Amino acid sequence: MKSLIILYSYHHNNTEKIANVFAKVLAAEIKKPQEVEPKEIQEFDLVGFGSGIYGEKHHKEILDLVEKLPLVTNKKAFIFSTSALIDNATKHKTLKKKLESKGYLIAGEFSCKGFNTNSFMKYFGGMNKGRPNEKDLKLAEEFAQNMLKK
Repeated sequence: MKSLIILYSYHHNNTEKIANVFAKVLAAEIKKPQEVEPKEIQEFDLVGFGSGIYGEKHHKEILDLVEKLPLVTNKKAFIFSTSALIDNATKHKTLKKKLESKGYLIAGEFSCKGFNTNSFMKYFGGMNKGRPNEKDLKLAEEFAQNMLKK
């Protein structure tokens, strides 16, 4: 199975840590949204889309790329994120709807807490220090192994 992970991660690179685990298990290449030509995604059997959560949704660069994707039929994708608080149903909703409107089948969703120093939290030392941690990385590995089985 040929896999690609499209990742937008900055600040503390929380989401990149998760993507690296996925990439190892799936033997996937990791690219930033600006490094991806929308047509090239069709070459992959499984595509992961992930970023931190900003304003209750994935980063604008991920969402903008998905807008440019051509329509596909039954292509498998998965969604992942790190955030201050966990709530996949709400935070993945925008990206999930956009991918489904392009014909993608969502094979799974993964989310875990990430170290966050945005806004006022920086004055208190941030929240979720040390996250993602070893337990989160182990859960990410199990998630990726399940993607191989689907």
